[in-house]
Amino acid sequence: MNTHKIRKIIALASFTALIIHPLCAWQPAGDKIKTKWASQINPDSVLPEYPRPQMERTDWLNLNGLWDYAIVPLNSKKPSKFDGKILVPFAVESSLSGVQKTFTNKDELWYERSFKIPESWKGKNVLLNFGAVDWKADVFINGVHVGSHTGGYTPFSFDITKFLNESDNTLTVKVWDPTDSLMRNPVGKQTMKPAGCFYTAVSGIWQTVWLEPVSQTRIGRIKTTPNLDASRFEVEVTANAPADWAEIKILDGEKVVSQTKAECGVPAFIEIDSPKLWSPDSPFIYDMQITLYKDGAPVDSVKSYAAMRKFGIMLDGKVKWMTLNNKKIYMFGPLDQGWWPDGLYTAPTDEALKFDIQKTKDWGFNMIRKHIKIEPARWYMHCDRIGMIVWQDMPNCQGYATSWVTRNFKENDAIIVDDDSAVRDAVNGARDVSRFKVVTKRDVENFRKELAEVIDTLYSFPCIGVWVPFNEAWGQFDTVRTVEFVRGMDPTRIINAASGGNYFQCGDMIDIHNYPEPKIKLLSLNYVNTMGEYGGIGMDPKEHSWNKKGWGYGSLKEPAEALNIYRKYAEMLGGMIDHGIVGAVYTQTTDVEIEVNGIMTYDREIMKFDEKELKNINRKLIESVK
Repeated sequence: MNTHKIRKIIALASFTALIIHPLCAWQPAGDKIKTKWASQINPDSVLPEYPRPQMERTDWLNLNGLWDYAIVPLNSKKPSKFDGKILVPFAVESSLSGVQKTFTNKDELWYERSFKIPESWKGKNVLLNFGAVDWKADVFINGVHVGSHTGGYTPFSFDITKFLNESDNTLTVKVWDPTDSLMRNPVGKQTMKPAGCFYTAVSGIWQTVWLEPVSQTRIGRIKTTPNLDASRFEVEVTANAPADWAEIKILDGEKVVSQTKAECGVPAFIEIDSPKLWSPDSPFIYDMQITLYKDGAPVDSVKSYAAMRKFGIMLDGKVKWMTLNNKKIYMFGPLDQGWWPDGLYTAPTDEALKFDIQKTKDWGFNMIRKHIKIEPARWYMHCDRIGMIVWQDMPNCQGYATSWVTRNFKENDAIIVDDDSAVRDAVNGARDVSRFKVVTKRDVENFRKELAEVIDTLYSFPCIGVWVPFNEAWGQFDTVRTVEFVRGMDPTRIINAASGGNYFQCGDMIDIHNYPEPKIKLLSLNYVNTMGEYGGIGMDPKEHSWNKKGWGYGSLKEPAEALNIYRKYAEMLGGMIDHGIVGAVYTQTTDVEIEVNGIMTYDREIMKFDEKELKNINRKLIESVK
């Protein structure tokens, strides 16, 4: 009996078990392919790992699980009756939510659940934390509005202490999500009409929700900057209220290797003798213990971690190189969309979240380009500990029309106007509309607000080596000032201003896209030059595909032929190094929806290339650099 038939029998048995046990309140929705981790989900313990690994408290309460939900027309009152149960934190459009319904900009999504505060938390303040909610969230405790947040990719918290009852409490969340219509906000590859390389929309809660008890005065943020040249960490601890100081300890295993005390809000300089360096080949991590003092007594304590490493740029002859720890490095990795057939934006389990990263490492890559998506904090933690450099894209705004220039530098970027009516006037008045992009001040505010939150949230993760504000003219505007904005927030990392163009005289890199083979289309020795997208060799194992018909770049190939093409492209990249192309990104880690150009199938069941040969090809290219 073949493997496909066995899987069908197992799936039928699982479905029959759900029918036999009708009291089960949740099961995946729809008939699309799923990953093996979908069957491992326990609705009473969904993503149970602590979700914020760089500021970890010991006491907390996970609120993931089954919530009531209802979809109602926009601007309706809170529904008197809910539609059913939804499994948080999976988006309402996903299979793992148990709902899998389309949600439009004319709808509102309401969530509700009850909870009790543990007796041991008495006398403490209580924080309600959300990993991410797409897009606008209004939060209520016991019917009282406690706050709002906009933006689909960054965490937010509310102190809900004064709204709590001693017994049962009710948490209600109202969500509105415009996706790619009405207004221009960062949405990445989400769309209401999935096609090509754009995918099913994601709405509502899609990362962990949790409670934690804290002191009235507590640690609010930890910003860690490694300074390799000075052999020290610069650690800034901020508190939500005036405090005396923070004590910071750096540990190698159980051993404290350095410690200091510092005023809150002021960087502390912590010297490290003979520091152990972080790299993909040796991803060493220092643990940190941070304690906040007020009136001479400890009031808060968290665990964190850091790594000693430095990203930079150096000139070798006429060629500019990216560097890690003051040495040249050829960064080579896959384009990683971070989508799941069952969870969409949300991996079914933490093991699944880690799986793609570990596979990428096993294949011999040293880098991942995280494409047009921000991941949960634990994804970056896994990259830190496994040893993967990350090029981090900012999710783009959609809705702008512009020409895409890939062979030279552009002179015109954007016209920023007051409102939507001024957009029409500007376009009508332009002689050559293709030369311009017209955006409103609201568009700029939405993008810059979330870009700032993304950089602030991810700043201390050692793995991130490159910021990518824009991709292929998608929602690109005001590029020079945007690069200045990013540089002002983080001068320690490399900036790839516009992966694939449009190109302007700013940032640190020129990043060419060409499919399927790598090809030099623009070269400037004033910048680091890379091949930011190529490949996308299509192979379609039908029983593991999202749709009956998928696509890749070029005609679909058989595995042996595809591997030969992959090797040929890698050899072409090797030949480009002397010309100044010193990094590359292969499309892509997995198939996604109708795309079948992944190294793995969408369900992560089939590795399309011989993994040993793939690793040999990749290591040969990376290690050719001396």
